Amino acid sequence: MDTKYKLPLEMIYHWESARAESVYMVQPMGGDKVVEYTWRRAVGEARRMAAYLKSLDLPANSRIGIISKNCAHWIMSDWAIWMAGHVSVPLYPTLNATTVGYILEHSGCEVLFVGKLDDWDSMKSGVPDTLACISYPLSPPNDFKSWNDIVAKFPPLAEKVDRAADELATIVYTSGSTGRPKGVMLSFDNLAYAAAGGTEALDVTTNERMLSYLPLAHVFERFVVELGSMNKGFTLYFAQSLDTFVDDLKRAQPTLFLAVPRIWIKFQHGVFQKVPRKKLQRLLKVPVLNKLIKKKVLTNLGLQHVRFAGSGSAPLAHDILEWYRGLGLELLEGYGMSENFAYSHMNKPGRARTGYVGEALPGVEVKISEQGEVLVKSPATMMGYYKDEEKTRAAFTEDGFLRTGDKGEIDNEGRLKLTGRLKEIFKTSKGKYVAPAPIENKLMSHPDIEMVCVSGENYPQPHCLVMLSEDARRRAADQAYRKELDASLSSLLNDVNKTVDPHEQLQFLVVVKDEWSIDNDFLTPTMKLKRNVVEDAYKVDLDTWYSKRQQVIWQ
Repeated sequence: MDTKYKLPLEMIYHWESARAESVYMVQPMGGDKVVEYTWRRAVGEARRMAAYLKSLDLPANSRIGIISKNCAHWIMSDWAIWMAGHVSVPLYPTLNATTVGYILEHSGCEVLFVGKLDDWDSMKSGVPDTLACISYPLSPPNDFKSWNDIVAKFPPLAEKVDRAADELATIVYTSGSTGRPKGVMLSFDNLAYAAAGGTEALDVTTNERMLSYLPLAHVFERFVVELGSMNKGFTLYFAQSLDTFVDDLKRAQPTLFLAVPRIWIKFQHGVFQKVPRKKLQRLLKVPVLNKLIKKKVLTNLGLQHVRFAGSGSAPLAHDILEWYRGLGLELLEGYGMSENFAYSHMNKPGRARTGYVGEALPGVEVKISEQGEVLVKSPATMMGYYKDEEKTRAAFTEDGFLRTGDKGEIDNEGRLKLTGRLKEIFKTSKGKYVAPAPIENKLMSHPDIEMVCVSGENYPQPHCLVMLSEDARRRAADQAYRKELDASLSSLLNDVNKTVDPHEQLQFLVVVKDEWSIDNDFLTPTMKLKRNVVEDAYKVDLDTWYSKRQQVIWQ
């Protein structure tokens, strides 16, 4: 890859003049109101906010937090923080007060941008009264200084502030699937290298459109959406709410689209609610209808213009991946971590292999350790963990490769397949090791299953807990439907058990009554399952379930 890439601030200064009057961000403001930000306006408002931040006379490289759902002001805040000579600290907009307080204290935040939030009341007690806060136009009611008042009062910072490539740009706190979140330190060079390599790998152009809705506090969205748009100058649209998501998609008509597995599953379930799976399969087999039906399904999802769609954060079931590809959607899985700004592997158009997360991105070195662990190294790899030299040392091999904690294998085309998490692998009472992820992936092929957790440490055989889709949970109230579903799940269990080794065969499947969500702490802010939380919630029932000798158990 050409190393003559622009650093983040250089990118926005370029578009400030090269595409001054082109629309960069489209922000819904409630109802039918939409505000368009040209490059000139967006960079101009960031310059004014930077002037305000400089007026506070904070020490150089002070940490400044951003807690907000995705919106135009989130990105402008990031720029303003960098222009003012400081370091941005994103916080997930779904955190509880305890975690908010921990991150603010651990990072030493001096100022906090409080933005678009659904449940500010449950998190604001984690924000010290002494911390200076700034609110966005879409913020919940508060007494903080407002963005609009500040940018109206302060003249724009005139100079083009430069930040060195090796300077700390941002501290990204991991989403915390286990324990307290760690602060991943990323430099301006880390961000720039990933942006250049990612856009090159997918041949991204200035004419793309993207809908930004996955948390910008997560590296996946920040890498592809924020830094990708800054690198190529394409247009970003923001989602207003879950209720308006389909309308937001239709407004954006994205050419590139990102989602995590749970969203792809929900989209598919939504299609099947309108047209049952078997009926859709029959219609797609009719030659004269095939193209028309595919186009209609994608149009109803708002994805008819998508050139490439990406899935990341967790594995996507093979059947679901193939279903989307069968519709003509180029759905590409990728792989990365907070520790390398999500810049590691990506399937390439025309070269994707089902079950694999793709080839190493430009400049990424990868190897498999003797223990089967995936080890990676690139210029996008983090500087280390903030205030934690011990964990930083433990994260790297002696020759500087990042330990991913994932087991994997590489095919003869250089494509990586993940076979499980080293820390997730558990031992049964028979002394046999079980990797849950590949088994979970097989179970996810069932159309009524939304989430799965395979477990069974210290029991003779593993078991699985499943959460049904919202539609299936509702329909299961009908006894006839439940009986039909019971038989279907039993058949699934038998089919899966035929494909795994004897020590991996599942003794039973439990249909849980709970909904696993971010709100009840079963999921991380990026919708990954908190395996330890799920296991702890049901361990009191395990002995009873194992004694039942039933294949399918309803909690």
